[in-house]
Amino acid sequence: MSTSSSELATKRRPRPGESEAYAQARQELLAQEIELQRHIDRVAEQRRKLPPGPAIEKDYRFKDVNGTEVGLGDLFGDKQTLVTYFWMYGPERERPCPMCTNLLGPLNANANDLKQRVALAILGRSPVERQVAFARERGWQHLQFHQTVGDDYALDFRGLDPAKGWEYPVLAVFQKSGDGGVRLFWKGEMTGEMADAGKDPRGGPDFAPLWSALDLTPEGRGDKWYPRLEYY
Repeated sequence: MSTSSSELATKRRPRPGESEAYAQARQELLAQEIELQRHIDRVAEQRRKLPPGPAIEKDYRFKDVNGTEVGLGDLFGDKQTLVTYFWMYGPERERPCPMCTNLLGPLNANANDLKQRVALAILGRSPVERQVAFARERGWQHLQFHQTVGDDYALDFRGLDPAKGWEYPVLAVFQKSGDGGVRLFWKGEMTGEMADAGKDPRGGPDFAPLWSALDLTPEGRGDKWYPRLEYY
């Protein structure tokens, strides 16, 4: 049986100059942080134990940076798992979504490490040349961009609402099945209907490090601030 988080938190080493009130509050917070870490581990373990997901029957097609048309299975390379991010950069957009852009920057920084374990593909509705041009502008060198051929993928995975003309980001993980096919392992499924009042829908833990960093600050995330593509 694991030691309680409250007991572990008593091992904290106080900082010089701390008030008694700060020391007590920080120890109580530390206990909650230990519980949070344990809960994140429990959720990750539960995710890994998911039964086999739905088989991908449709032949989704994509265009790679060389203009070659490929299928979803081709994006795996020699890996068994494929992590994909569909970003909001449709052909009707003058510039891509700032939130997606903010997420892809850190993902680019970690891409070479991730690709030691899994395949990684960025999918978008804009021509792949347009996506790559923006990647060069941002200095991204380690992400592989693919253009969705048609809108079947975006529609089926709820990355596009044609009635409203809106795009949505889609984080999805696929795995190869024993019969040589592809199955969906996990997909982010938080929607606006599931969000707490006054908050944007987001999964847990948050995939974007921006928000995790701001959560460490006294100001927090705020309720009106969002990242931009440029700052002047």
